[in-house]
Amino acid sequence: MNMRRTPTLLVGAALLLMGSACSTGTPTTTDSASAGSTPDSSAAADINIAFIQGVIGDNFYISMECGVRDAAEELGVEVSVQGPQKWDPALQQPILTSVSATKPEAILIAPNDVSALQRPLEEAAKNSKIVLVDTTIEDPSIAVSEIASDNVGGGAAAFAAIQELVPDGGQVLVIDNQPGISTSDARVQGFEEAVAEDSSFEYVGVQYAKNQPAEAANIVTSTLQRYPDLKAIFATNLFSAEGAATGIEQAGATGKVQIVGFDAGPAQVDALKDGTVQAVIAQQPYDIGYQGVQQAVAAINGEPTEAKIQTGFTIVTMENLETEEGQAALYASECS
Repeated sequence: MNMRRTPTLLVGAALLLMGSACSTGTPTTTDSASAGSTPDSSAAADINIAFIQGVIGDNFYISMECGVRDAAEELGVEVSVQGPQKWDPALQQPILTSVSATKPEAILIAPNDVSALQRPLEEAAKNSKIVLVDTTIEDPSIAVSEIASDNVGGGAAAFAAIQELVPDGGQVLVIDNQPGISTSDARVQGFEEAVAEDSSFEYVGVQYAKNQPAEAANIVTSTLQRYPDLKAIFATNLFSAEGAATGIEQAGATGKVQIVGFDAGPAQVDALKDGTVQAVIAQQPYDIGYQGVQQAVAAINGEPTEAKIQTGFTIVTMENLETEEGQAALYASECS
């Protein structure tokens, strides 16, 4: 099935109502999330919530922090924010242990690894309500709620963008960070499932750059030697996209190979503007953080929670970047 979609549309039935990733308005929710009760702010006095980011200073997590802080202010709860300096479970685990020792009423966390954070979170759950935001763990049953992008749908959205960029089809490659990260694993899965439905494209596989642009560049140059007719690359994060662009330039294939990246922070937008990438897939981190606090407070107050909430995506290209839709999808550099 060769499905053509415009790049400004949300892709797939699993992708839900589109909202601003970094707006300060009321966040969008899934139908299931809307069905849950809104926490009673009058019952939230003296509640302390800790938010542990996947990595501090990243625009995705800054936008999520904005949602966390806005919801906390609205509900009258205290919130603290910590995070490791880079994406590394060995750095995040001591932060979780330290936070857990203070026994906050709830912990919102984006686990850096599905396995390494399992046991520490099981221990933390003995004293605090756990809400998983963005990423997850092997057994998320210890959490009162999981809130994340529909990352399988995000991979499908990336392929939809490639379909628009390369309407005649061709060979496509995925460059990922590393196996074992729940979000990007799901993005790869969604991409692979989508490309399998379109016979005009040939999927040449996924390779891992481990957050190293130089490695991503090497992957591209070696892949082009084997597949000189490569038409497009889905890069699951900024480093992969940056390195892919370098590799394309080194191989003399500028303009011949299209790149679809992920996320919509300032660096990704700059890459879009200078032609390094031709499309980016924007998540809704503000909504994830906002709903995370809502679910945490509900659990603390003994109210119903939603076990799993998924948010959608916006495909941003130069064609819609300056539109209201495109601007609403971009991530925050700081919270207002």
